[in-house]
Amino acid sequence: MSHFSYQNGVLNAESVPLSQIAAQFGTPTYVYSKAALLENFHAYADACRGRDALVCYAMKANSNLAVLDLLVREGAGFDIVSGGELLRALAAGADPGKVIFSGVGKTVEEMKLALDKGILCFNVESIPELHRLNDVAGQMGKRAKVSLRVNPDVDAKTHPYISTGLKANKFGVAFSDALDTYRAAARLPHLEVAGIDCHIGSQLLDDAPLLEALDKLIDLIDTLAAEGIHLHHLDIGGGIGVNYGAAGDEPPVPVGEYIGRVFQRIDAWRAAKYDGKPIKVIFEPGRSIVANAGALLMSIEFLKPGEEKNFCVVDAAMNDMMRPTLYEAWMAVQPVTPREGKALCYDLVGPICESGDWLARGRELAVQPGDLLAMMTAGAYGMSMASNYNTRGRAAEVIVDGDKVHLVRRREKPEELYALETIIR
Repeated sequence: MSHFSYQNGVLNAESVPLSQIAAQFGTPTYVYSKAALLENFHAYADACRGRDALVCYAMKANSNLAVLDLLVREGAGFDIVSGGELLRALAAGADPGKVIFSGVGKTVEEMKLALDKGILCFNVESIPELHRLNDVAGQMGKRAKVSLRVNPDVDAKTHPYISTGLKANKFGVAFSDALDTYRAAARLPHLEVAGIDCHIGSQLLDDAPLLEALDKLIDLIDTLAAEGIHLHHLDIGGGIGVNYGAAGDEPPVPVGEYIGRVFQRIDAWRAAKYDGKPIKVIFEPGRSIVANAGALLMSIEFLKPGEEKNFCVVDAAMNDMMRPTLYEAWMAVQPVTPREGKALCYDLVGPICESGDWLARGRELAVQPGDLLAMMTAGAYGMSMASNYNTRGRAAEVIVDGDKVHLVRRREKPEELYALETIIR
């Protein structure tokens, strides 16, 4: 169900009118629904109940401490891609033993930090990274648990910027090189080969590519076992995509159905080859947990008619929400208080000095200056990708819990944006 709905003619987050939030905290503001966030997480966690499985939230999607804290309380693990994300997860109370460290460019200092904190596993993406991690672990007198991120060369059929499982992508070890890479890892004295990982891309609405990748991982695990390299976990990567509401968009496969098919295949395989002995399964969902739990609330500054286009100028911009500019992503926009009267076709643009500063194109809206709009399904890759371009402070963030509103990140002030800079005298 949607936790953003019209009540008494006003768009609400749970039981709170967005107009009330705008009046209290200003705009632009990210508004998150606690109920939606937890409901989305439990779609994964409940489908894994009774299994040796771990749901590791991909915190790059939204790393607000309050969001992380809510997931920690529900037993989530975390998929991180930097030392900063590790420190952020730990600040929110995460168990380091439930943290997996992905990414192609881990530094020596990041490896030291992760080893010192005792994370669950490193998802290693190249032979040079194996050797660096082995050296760092040896210097610290530790053994690092590793999982190879294998690139299965499966087409996720998604946007090229978020496709990660093809030969042309920078991520992972090529499937044809995986066996030799595992052999190399097994020979290194300060590494413990623990698992296998893949992540073929984001925003998959169909689970067929994920299941195709799973079949390839299963075959590789069997080949490794025949050589005496026994893996303890299988990380299938990211979760299912979300529906952003564009015309003709297909609804994503339900999470429970997808996870059910994953375990069905794994159970049949383990029964046939390993006398039913289980293997730990890890999932790394991000977008599907937070996307539809959030909306970006904004105000209309001006309506600017033009010869070819009409522009609706709002106080949010590409620095607040990068997805349309970066991916040409379509995101639904709704008036907070719908008006009667004739709608006109507008391009929704922000005040940044770039032609690429647009949030939506060709939208039919009946609006006036001062009206509030909400960009929906904005909880993922919104605030986490925000910048201070044009010396614009990043938006405030609030979490709605029933009829209560909690400010979880205040709006940045201009003077804070240059506080770290100095002038040469």
